[in-house]
Amino acid sequence: MIVNGSSVDLVTPTGPMRTYVYEPEEPRNTRGKFPGLILYSEIFQQTEPIRRLALQFASQGHVVMVPEVYHEHEPPGTVLGYDDPGKDKGNAYKWKTKLRTFDDDARVLLDALQRHPACTGRLGVVGVCLGGHLAFRAAFNEEVRAACCMYPTDIHSGTLGEGKKADSLQRAGDLRGELLLIFGRQDPHIPVEGRLAIYQALQQAGVLFTWHEFNGQHAFMRDEGSRYDPAVARQCYNLAFDLFARNL
Repeated sequence: MIVNGSSVDLVTPTGPMRTYVYEPEEPRNTRGKFPGLILYSEIFQQTEPIRRLALQFASQGHVVMVPEVYHEHEPPGTVLGYDDPGKDKGNAYKWKTKLRTFDDDARVLLDALQRHPACTGRLGVVGVCLGGHLAFRAAFNEEVRAACCMYPTDIHSGTLGEGKKADSLQRAGDLRGELLLIFGRQDPHIPVEGRLAIYQALQQAGVLFTWHEFNGQHAFMRDEGSRYDPAVARQCYNLAFDLFARNL
């Protein structure tokens, strides 16, 4: 499926948020519409691996929006490097940004997808690393029918946002759609104790979810770098494609 890309600056309470939009190209003789997805990036914003991931989801028949999660701190178009300076800056912003800002941005993105002329209004969210946590929180909005969280960081510890006091696990009962979680068993950012805490909270809250653990390090699905496991990543992408096909 041919995918067209563009960008838009969405208005948020903390300033314009550069958002990249990927949508399937419709044949001239049809007027089809597609479900919408928010794709949340890692702490590095829209890198080339994230752009390629967005293209994969769009090519499956979705209107995909990829926001710059640190728009409050960096000018539009900023991409942080996959290196120590980029990692340090991305983590600093993760703890500097107010939790309310992340939540307000999710609301803006969902509204923008619902208004998009090519979108059916049936919405899902997906994210990796920091983005997995942001997808989890975005799914507190009742119109989110499905969420895929790929090795989501800081859910178990609550260390997201200014003050590092995120209430994500405590709000697990606010999740209404189906949840898909993917973890790497060798991921030091989400140790077994953290994964157990997430599992137990979801179970106690009665959330509809599926749980998948693979032998992989953090970022094992990123198609760049030594930790990439293409065979396992392919399995994970298919799980996500199936989740959204069934729910959206």
